[in-house]
Order: sequence, then structure tokens, then C-alpha cells
Amino acid sequence: MVLLPAVLAALVVPLGSAQADEAASEIITTSGPIGAKTPDLAELRKPGAWDRYLKKAAAAEAQPTVPHETVGPARSGAPRSPEESAVPPARQDPASAPQVSLPEPSHTMSKVECLEGLGSKEFFIKSRFAVCSGREFTNTWFTNREPLGVSHFTVLAIGTIAKNSRTMTVTYHFVGFNATGRQNAAGLGITTRAKIAQSWPSTAKYKLGGTALPLKKTWSQLVALGSFKHTVYAAADQGSSGSTDTIFAAYQPNIKLSPPPGWTIGLPSDSDIFMLPPRWDKATYLPNRAKGAAVFSVVTALKLSTKPSAPEWDVAKHIKLAYTNPGATKPPYSGKELPGNSANAPLTRLHKDATRRKENRNRAIYNCKKYYGADYTEGGRKECDEFPMATTYEGAAMSKYDPRAHPKNFSAKPVDEKANGAAGNLSAQYYDKNRILDGPDDGFLVKITS
Repeated sequence: MVLLPAVLAALVVPLGSAQADEAASEIITTSGPIGAKTPDLAELRKPGAWDRYLKKAAAAEAQPTVPHETVGPARSGAPRSPEESAVPPARQDPASAPQVSLPEPSHTMSKVECLEGLGSKEFFIKSRFAVCSGREFTNTWFTNREPLGVSHFTVLAIGTIAKNSRTMTVTYHFVGFNATGRQNAAGLGITTRAKIAQSWPSTAKYKLGGTALPLKKTWSQLVALGSFKHTVYAAADQGSSGSTDTIFAAYQPNIKLSPPPGWTIGLPSDSDIFMLPPRWDKATYLPNRAKGAAVFSVVTALKLSTKPSAPEWDVAKHIKLAYTNPGATKPPYSGKELPGNSANAPLTRLHKDATRRKENRNRAIYNCKKYYGADYTEGGRKECDEFPMATTYEGAAMSKYDPRAHPKNFSAKPVDEKANGAAGNLSAQYYDKNRILDGPDDGFLVKITS
């Protein structure tokens, strides 16, 4: 909750005496994820509570991470969060009804959406164009190891990218200001900094805009300011050559605290709080091919519905079977484990190699004929559906190109021909709307709703 002016005024009144009485007072700062339980002043004054809290906070302090779902160079080049990010709840209605059309992914996120979406998670991925994270800070004001007061604030960083834009906008929100006991929270200095911590390629140049960082404000000034924006732009033609030009980065915010007069601050006084993984691309097979655009380099899901009213229903039923009971699919293989259901094993788009796509398709059809008979189409009412899709590197012919792949680690099944066509249209739209790259530097999931 943002501190109201009347509450701030009440907070400021006793601060002068706190400074004068405690000339050698010190501030210890700890930080944790949104929603983490922090002790109040009464709890900290219990015997041994302060030492226990410091040990617990030190154990919880971790290096900044990118989302668990990160793909591309940042997945292995930067620390990755061990926990899955929060995502919007799955729709229970057919994703494509009444027409075979996917909605445009969200390019915006509000402060309320970020807070509610995060819950107690480190990241909230609303889409590949809207990602947020946050951190709660607790400042304990004490002298001679005797806690005098406690103050809290929360910083949110919401990364958004407009459609067909090469500019990433990070909106910083400072919320949840509250303070109790004897302290000078209103005079606490809070400096926001940010940098491109890593870049692939390292030679890429970035143009920064919006509010100039570092930005130093006092607690009371941030209560009044509330939020500000910082932007990062990367021009095209700085990345890899060929049909796909890509730049990957890890954007890292930092919060540095400085004490008001009469106080000192314990180390560390600054914190690298998390990282966002933007990517800039220009590809001949993606929208806005002349200038390219940006996304966040994270996997999201193509959502398909098994409801009879969903155009893709029969394909969704096939994929659900492949995930939940792979032993019941053809070709038979007891060790079958199909990718695309977890960020640790995403599907990767196959676009550039038309021959390999055709081989995926032919192998699937061969197995449909083998296990369901030469007339598996039932007079044209059905088509052979394969999962993973023929437009992925994990398709039916994968073992020809990767000796580690089992030759039967896929599923082929006759499905309603209209449903198969609808599912193909939806996947093609998903690739375009989410700017899915060909190859191992990108990925996606498939989630089934019903």
C-alpha cells in the first residue's frame, strides 16, 4: 500500500529526535521476494530474534536471476531462477472460438496486474511482450543491536514491448511504503540503477531513454513520484548474419540505499534484484521483416482446447493423450517422453529446412498407415496428425538428425481433418504473433485446456 500524505506527515514528526538521540545508529537492509513474511518491530525485540532474522535473510539472499523459462544465450549465460514463473490462468473456453484465430498477445501490464500475477513468485510472464518482477526491502533501524524501528518498501519492474517495436520499456513502481517505531525512513536515499549486464553479441550497442538512470530519490520523494520509465532500444543488423538477425541481453536493475544524516548503513547497501531477458530480432519469416522487433526471450504456451466447440478439439485430444498416456500412442515405445510440456524441454520451431519438415510429415503418415490401416483417412474425413508437430525439430524424423533421439519418440494418429487444419492455422499464428525463431535459441510449449 502506498503511504498517504497524512500518514507520511505523522511519520516525519518524531524523526528529528530519533536522529539526535541516536547519533551512532545504523540501518540494516534485507530484501526478499514479493509476499515474503517479514518480522515486525515487536517480533524483532524478542530475545535472539534479530540474530535469527539476519541469518535467515543472509541464507535467502541470492544472486539475481532471469526467469526459469528463459531461452537463448541468457538461459545458460546468466543465473536462471529455479522456480517456474507465474503465468495467467488457462482459459477454460475454447481458445479459438468462434473463429480459428488467436488473440494478439498482451503488450501491456498494470501495477495491479504485476502484483496480483506475481503472488509469491519471482517473475510473472503475462506474454512474451509483458514480463514483471519485484523485490521487497526491509530496513531495520537500530542502535547497540537494539531495534528502534522498521520500514518497508517494494519495487516493481514491469517490462513491456509494443507490437512491432524495437524498444523495451521498463516501468518502475515504488509501492508498499510503511514504517513503525523510531527511524528516519522519509530521509532514506534510494537510488535506482540499471545496466545491460550481458549481451550476445558483446559488440551490440544500445540506446537508453526515458528517465535517466541512476535516479536518486529519498523515500518521501518516491512516495510522491510513484513510478517512472526507462527504455532500451537496439538497432537492427548488429547480430548474426543470414536470414535471422538477433541480439540477446540480460537487463539488470539495481537498488542502492544511502542513510539519512546521523545514521550509517550496514553492508551491502545495494542489491542487484533480478534480470529481464530482452531479445531483438529481424527475420525474413517473421512479421515486420524490414525492421524486426523485440520480445522477451522466454517460452510461452500455444493453448489448445479439447472442448467439442473448439475448432482444434481433436488435435488437442491427441496431444493430451500423448502427454498423459504416451504408452497408448503409436508407434509403441515404453520410454516415450514427449517434449513441449515443460520449460526444461521446450519445442523448437523448424522453418528453414523444408526437406526436414517433409520428412517429419512422411514418417508420421507412414506410421498412421502402419498402425491404423491404409484407409486411416476414412474416406477423407481424417488426416494424420503428428506430435511433436512437423514444424518442430523434435518431429518424427528427429532421430535421423540426432543419434541421441529414439526413432519412436513421437505420436501419429488419425484426427478429424477440419480440426487438424484449424490446429495448423493456430500454430502458424502463434509462431508469427509471438515471433518464434527457427532453431535452438527459441522455444515454446503446448498446453491443453478443457
